[in-house]
Amino acid sequence: MAAELVEAMNMVKSFRVSDLQTLLASMGRSKSGLKQDLVGRALRLVQTEYSPELLKNVRQLYETRFPKASAWLAARRPESVPVNYPALNSSPRGTAQGTDYLNGIPKPAPPPAAEVKLVPLPFYHNLETLLPPTELIAQNSEKLQESQCVFELTPSQVEQIRNSSELRPGMKSVQVVLRICYTDSIGVQEDQYPPNIAVKVNQSYCHVPGYYPSNKPGVEPRRPCRPVNITPWLHLSTVTNRVTITWGNFGKRYSVAVYLVRVFTSGELFNQLKHCSVESPERCRERIQDKLRFDPESEIATTGLRVSLICPLVKMRLGVPCRVLTCAHLQCFDAVFFLQMNEKKPTWTCPVCDKPAPFELLTIDGLLSEILKETPEDVEEIEYLTDGSWRPIRDDKEKERERENSRTPDCPVVDICVPEANGHSPAHSGTNQTGKSGSGGASAGTGGTSAGAGGGAVVDLTLDDSSEEEGGGGAEDSEDTDDSQDSPAPKRGRYDYDKDLVPAY
Repeated sequence: MAAELVEAMNMVKSFRVSDLQTLLASMGRSKSGLKQDLVGRALRLVQTEYSPELLKNVRQLYETRFPKASAWLAARRPESVPVNYPALNSSPRGTAQGTDYLNGIPKPAPPPAAEVKLVPLPFYHNLETLLPPTELIAQNSEKLQESQCVFELTPSQVEQIRNSSELRPGMKSVQVVLRICYTDSIGVQEDQYPPNIAVKVNQSYCHVPGYYPSNKPGVEPRRPCRPVNITPWLHLSTVTNRVTITWGNFGKRYSVAVYLVRVFTSGELFNQLKHCSVESPERCRERIQDKLRFDPESEIATTGLRVSLICPLVKMRLGVPCRVLTCAHLQCFDAVFFLQMNEKKPTWTCPVCDKPAPFELLTIDGLLSEILKETPEDVEEIEYLTDGSWRPIRDDKEKERERENSRTPDCPVVDICVPEANGHSPAHSGTNQTGKSGSGGASAGTGGTSAGAGGGAVVDLTLDDSSEEEGGGGAEDSEDTDDSQDSPAPKRGRYDYDKDLVPAY
């Protein structure tokens, strides 16, 4: 009874927040609060209301997290003493190999991590497993730990490396890579480096990818977790290679594995995509018709879908239109640029909707490939119609440009720059012919603009508002003072003589 109680309490101490909340909710307890509050509440529950049903729930939660570990043994071991337990299918030979002694106490070697599977990488094809996923075990309570693993290369593996082609000078296409991930048997694990990582191969430190700088305020720099190429520092012979990993122990568990891989380039992946994953134009038209099919329950009827011919990655015209089979949109991105960008910085995210875009789900759009061949370079957008056909959409700026080029003037053009043959402007000659009529002076004083025989409009630049007021005022005064006498012809402007008008050239 006491042993089972201690076992249950040790199991509870290893629970995550979600496990603690599940346990407390199943027993009718509050599941709100910080993790330390949840742990204390769960421990008090085990101590005060211990029952076979409670023990069963605790064991089920523990086995869900550690399905291949011996729950009773793992829960009983003290937290300060790291002890490794072989997997259920481990052989007696494997147990005997780990026999080593430290101060008279057997010290077993780190066993392979139970059921840890690393996610396949498109640019790396696994040829052989040199070291299966093995957990990094902390040897003490220090924050900075050091773990070692050893392996040997066979003569055939050495020949594969030496005879492989070069991706670039000094880098072979067949490599030995080191991969690190979380120790979790649920699902496949992505590469994840522990804090303060350093890798030393045969007494020489190898390069580990650094952090990407972040341009966003408040966002920490992110390290690109990818396989570490350790080939240049290996003994390409049957001599044992030793890899030492320095890592930060901050509560999370990590596993390390070593593989012999064949590295692909973005060009080789593109050739695979072009030969193995192309969606036919007929299938693309069916997809378009399905999206534009009339839905009687919908209040909005969609008659067309616009698709841009510009790649959202590089803002250039699409070369090879590509999209993800699981995405709902029809917008494509350029396959060549997408593979090149993931070769340098693997994210495998759709640039249109930011959803996962793994290589095995990429496909080339056969219909859009034909459209790109048929449309001129200046067409940047098309529209799919309900019957699966399409039409180009001209840019608004280009439409406006064409409209301006084809537009004719609404009024005739007036030539204001042609003088008469006698050297005078048409307005000047017309003024001399008017004689003493008052209308001539009025026309000169009010507008300063008249049309001659040549049809050109001339502007009188010598008159201003003051001259108009002065000329007009003199005429009114003469009428008021002497009504019986004939008033002489009013002067044109402030001068007694005719002043040439300046044509507005």
